[in-house]
Amino acid sequence: MNIQNITMPLSSALSQTLYWCGQPTTTLLLFFLIFLLTCYRFLKPKPQNLPPAPPGLPFFGNLLSLHPQLHTYFAALAQIHGPIFKLQLGTKLAIVITSPTVAREVLKDNDTVFANRDVPVAGRIATYGGSDIVWTPYGAEWRMLRKVCVVKMLSTTTLDSVYDLRRNEVCKTVSYLYDRAGSAVNVGEQVFLTVMNVITSMMWGGAVEEVERESLGAEFRELVAEMTLLLGKPNVSDFFPGLARFDLQGVEKQMQALVSRLDGIFERMIGEGVKVDEEEEEEDDGKKKKRKNFVQYLLHLKDSEGPDSKTPFTMTHVKALLMDMVVGGTDTSSNTVEFAMAEIMQKAEVMKRVQEELEVVVGKDKMVEESHLHKLIYLQAVMKETLRLHPALPLLVPHCPSQTTDVGGYTIPKGSRVFVNVWAIHRDPSIWDKPLQFDPTRFLDAKWDFTGNDFNYFPFGSGRRICAGITMAEKTVLHLLATLLHLFDWTIPQGQKLEISEQFGIVLRKKIPMIAIPTPRFSNPNFYNNLILS
Repeated sequence: MNIQNITMPLSSALSQTLYWCGQPTTTLLLFFLIFLLTCYRFLKPKPQNLPPAPPGLPFFGNLLSLHPQLHTYFAALAQIHGPIFKLQLGTKLAIVITSPTVAREVLKDNDTVFANRDVPVAGRIATYGGSDIVWTPYGAEWRMLRKVCVVKMLSTTTLDSVYDLRRNEVCKTVSYLYDRAGSAVNVGEQVFLTVMNVITSMMWGGAVEEVERESLGAEFRELVAEMTLLLGKPNVSDFFPGLARFDLQGVEKQMQALVSRLDGIFERMIGEGVKVDEEEEEEDDGKKKKRKNFVQYLLHLKDSEGPDSKTPFTMTHVKALLMDMVVGGTDTSSNTVEFAMAEIMQKAEVMKRVQEELEVVVGKDKMVEESHLHKLIYLQAVMKETLRLHPALPLLVPHCPSQTTDVGGYTIPKGSRVFVNVWAIHRDPSIWDKPLQFDPTRFLDAKWDFTGNDFNYFPFGSGRRICAGITMAEKTVLHLLATLLHLFDWTIPQGQKLEISEQFGIVLRKKIPMIAIPTPRFSNPNFYNNLILS
């Protein structure tokens, strides 16, 4: 993951690193250490029958030839070297997979072997030592965390119990947009703010106060943006692990500062979770039902024996899972909604069909509810088509084999960093008809889903390490997208052009933010004004 979102050519990054080191003695020492590490790599016995590779340089391998847009760069290399090839990144060996057949071998046939991670320095710091569900090695601790997320915290039952919190945040966004009808709005920014408020309200059971809405949203957006940038920054410590202790680029120090800021917010949330009594809801039959927010639930789990008494659930795990929700759940969902809005606005027939379906299923002057979502077949197809063209994680999260394994006719050494280019697979013309065209009708066939069983389409990954938050992501994206399209018409400001170019990173995003003007579709002003009270 650490080589994603490269914002400058690596030759420039490494030159700046040497300049930053300053003293000639330090620079010479750096080259000497790299020389020793490289010699060690060349002297080690090499596995036979490795995948093909583009030519590289001594010491650096293919580092200096990497392109900032890694997903397209890897796709182009696959056209030359085939569906599986290798890159030498300093002392690290990277393997890139670009075909459904080879992806199946990695993620299904040899799932257990490839169910580990090669944790980058920034990722380890960001997740309290790699104690979250993303970076924890496959084993008892990971299975315990997976159970907490999938079976308990993010299950359909649990998510349904906090639906009113999610709905309240969506209504706030509708009111915000209605107040700014006719004016240009940064769609991505507002969607991010909504998703962030949805997640944080579920975590601590309360909504962000209106006066704090923009300031807190800006703080979270800044923190998440800086953290994802550091997670994707080319780091000498990851390419040459022997140099990690020197933190030559200051990535570790910068990430520690960002984590400290988020940790302060988590501490306040946890403090409130300890003090606040469980909320009570009035059920239809008049009975009381106690409801915990996510923080209270996790704290209760920590204080009990946990889901597995043999594997303790600690405060570090609590914070790491909260970090996963804030960092992993905001950008992915908000960017998907923004891409979907942009694609829909470029095709009038798609917009018309989406809004006609919404009027039939939801009705005019009515709010979209999550209970409507399973009936919105065409809108579901729109979301799936958006994730085909713009998968949230274009290279997924890299896998790492726990033992040397044969895949695709080649030997994949233990400890390699394995990238699966799902972005390229989703655009393969041998699989998809007119793959670059946005056509939701291709997903009206019920065969396509998010389970990861079909290796022609698996935007959330596959196997043991498939995304734990699929249910929450699907609910969040569909509900917000349906609401924005049902209650408003959208136009581009005069003189501006709508485009959908991508910016590669840990999470794929639009290169240029989408600015659009909302216009209420329904004439009853009381409907919009009273949404928050409904």
